[in-house]
Amino acid sequence: MVRGLAKALVGLILLVSCARAQEPALLPLPKQVEYTGGSVKADTPVTETLVEAIPEATLNENEAYRLTVTRQGITLEATTLQGLWNGRQTLRQLTQKGRIPCCRIVDWPSFRVRGWMMDVGRTYVSLEELKREVEIFSQFKVNVFHLHLTEHEAWRLESKRYPQLNAPESMLRQPGKYYTQAQMRELDAFCRERGVMLVPEIDMPGHSRAFERALGYGMQTPEGKETVKALLDELMDTFSSPYIHIGTDEVGFTDPDFVPEMVAWVRAHGRKAVSWNPGWKYGPGEIDATQLWSYRGKAQPGIPAVDCRLHYVNHFDLFGDIIGLHTSTIYGQQDGSDDIAGSIVALWNDRYLTNEENILKENNLYACVLALADRAWRGGGYQYFDGFGTVLPDEGPAREDFLDFEKRMLAYRETVLKDVPMAYVAQGQARWAISPAYPNGGDLEKVLPPEEGAWETDRVVTGSGLYFRHVWGPSIVAGYYEDPQPNQTVYARTRVWSPKEQTVGLLFETQNYSRSERDPMPPQGQWDYRHSRLWVNGAEVLPPAWEGNAELADYQEPFGNANASGRPPQPVKLAKGWNDVLVKLPVGAFSTKENRLTKWMFTCAFTTLDGRAAADIEYADKL
Repeated sequence: MVRGLAKALVGLILLVSCARAQEPALLPLPKQVEYTGGSVKADTPVTETLVEAIPEATLNENEAYRLTVTRQGITLEATTLQGLWNGRQTLRQLTQKGRIPCCRIVDWPSFRVRGWMMDVGRTYVSLEELKREVEIFSQFKVNVFHLHLTEHEAWRLESKRYPQLNAPESMLRQPGKYYTQAQMRELDAFCRERGVMLVPEIDMPGHSRAFERALGYGMQTPEGKETVKALLDELMDTFSSPYIHIGTDEVGFTDPDFVPEMVAWVRAHGRKAVSWNPGWKYGPGEIDATQLWSYRGKAQPGIPAVDCRLHYVNHFDLFGDIIGLHTSTIYGQQDGSDDIAGSIVALWNDRYLTNEENILKENNLYACVLALADRAWRGGGYQYFDGFGTVLPDEGPAREDFLDFEKRMLAYRETVLKDVPMAYVAQGQARWAISPAYPNGGDLEKVLPPEEGAWETDRVVTGSGLYFRHVWGPSIVAGYYEDPQPNQTVYARTRVWSPKEQTVGLLFETQNYSRSERDPMPPQGQWDYRHSRLWVNGAEVLPPAWEGNAELADYQEPFGNANASGRPPQPVKLAKGWNDVLVKLPVGAFSTKENRLTKWMFTCAFTTLDGRAAADIEYADKL
């Protein structure tokens, strides 16, 4: 009876708000939107006009547009071709079932750089996949693609002057795999046609063992410097971008003239140089832009900076980190400025994932780039990763904003995102009760009150993934505990209602493996090295058979199936009615020989068997 009344009330609310629910899922959300009633056919002619100004745009007017849809027709105005491109993407998103709602939209981005980076130096990614990313991300007004082409593992850009760079024997990973100059010109043109600037990177003078293997000398030698300049000439002949990325990170400098010479060389060809920070130390005027990495990266007055500090998706889990990404500001700023240009999501392939689909799924690339696309266009934010971090607030605008983003993004799962490898499913409906933390005295198998039926709730949280302690620690990225302690055990429980007896998919993990670590797979028969456990209706759910290295791995060894997003969902039977789920999550030390960076966390999501959507279940309101 109570469930019936609740469903009737929900139906009434949905009926009352049907007009709002029928509004298109615009992503990113425009700055100003007014729906004026009625609609027109999707084939209504569009009049595009370049105008002198969009007065409402307070920033980045070169990307601004004004879109007006009335029964008399559709007009799109912008000051540049890029602005017209942006307006067309919004018009595309407005189109539903052959109709476009009448509306007036004035829109502009808060940050001028909104991008993603792919590390193809370590692991080759097919040209077809790179094009697919450009095709899809450009529809969401992402405008920068940073391509990291060279690494210790391989030199992936064809060199006609030094073909030994591309020889199989010069490569540690995927020998013989590289992009021809013709292919990169093709990709460059493909990007330009879609309003995306392709920024190529040759990392120098570090991350260059492939260079040394092939040529027999280092970049900072006299011969090496001349070779690098020749390679830059080839690069600049291949790519049209006004910006050339020269790396400079994680290296000892033996020639103090190396970096200044390379910056001067790039500038002499009419281009601008970008460098990592930390990296070579620049003063104003000595570099054209910096890309900040790790918490140590700091913007400098007078040098445009791109925030990439905590945006490394190779360290992200599936559900928690995207909350931190979407709810965080760009470098603590509500809007861009001359000094803060924007942000880039970076995917580093330190660990070798042999399956291209897994590279995308385990790093949650598509969902994370769209989260950044929404935030960097709209500006704002509610923290900088270290406030509530990766834990969705219980109430308030940050919570509502993220849940609205999730809904808008997943509205494209069966259209624009239909064929992309993406493990993310809706998590806004998931609710978990978290127990107090119990001291375990270092005994990770110790049986504690929740296992014996004595439950106490510390807090109820929303979402399908939760960090108790983030991999980077609470002072950098906040998790559930403000000051997490070692040698503790915490439990999580939930109840889910199934309308019928059914087999659903399960995404479950208790140690999301960063794609930049050498950690071994968990012991067979266990979820991790900490004796974490999972029960559904009192029956323990055991892990699949682990594939991959059982000992500390070399980075070139193929990574196994330890991450939930890197393997098919595990079939689990649910009874009709209520189902009880209990998770045990012990932790000892926060760094061990098996897991250098222990993630005290869990992921638990029930999905369709193909993993494309959340399962047809409901979570209990009271836990």
